[in-house]
Amino acid sequence: MTDASLREATVESLFADAGALLDGHFLLKSGRHAGRYLEKFLVLQHPRYGVEICRRLAEALAPHAPTLVVGPTTGGVLLSFETARQLSGSVRAAFAEPVPAGGRALRRSWGVGPHERVALVDDILTTGASLVETADAVRAAGVEPVAAAVMVDRSVEPVELGLPLHSLGRIEIPSWEADACELCAAGVPLHRPGTSAR
Repeated sequence: MTDASLREATVESLFADAGALLDGHFLLKSGRHAGRYLEKFLVLQHPRYGVEICRRLAEALAPHAPTLVVGPTTGGVLLSFETARQLSGSVRAAFAEPVPAGGRALRRSWGVGPHERVALVDDILTTGASLVETADAVRAAGVEPVAAAVMVDRSVEPVELGLPLHSLGRIEIPSWEADACELCAAGVPLHRPGTSAR
């Protein structure tokens, strides 16, 4: 894919070109099974794809004039820093980490001023749980987030954040409960993405 075609490509094409749109039989975090899987880190390991994706995220968020971009660990760390860089000026980046009591928090001594305009970024939107936790972490720091943007929306139910939510693309991936999985019935080996266990 050339630099010119990179700018014109759909997000699904970027995933496919990076070898990150996987076919097979996958166990999702939810416990459901699917025949396709979006492996975000296979895209983000390539700076050319990551930079292009974050250019698009920055473009979607620019009208909200953010001063700070926050993403959840782990997928949102790379996205928050490169999106903030693409927004230029004095826009900063941070990430929200899981805390033992549950949820997420802004740690590492990152200050959030009362007039900060915080935008959220994340990788794949499925249930919205990590974005909700990140928004709550920003609210706990004393400000209301102004907008959010994600690489891919693959949610089945609408995700309500109480703020504008932008998606660079939508990829529909059917999934099944384990006891109703067509791929299990066909004897296709089950893979657990994100681990070395296959």
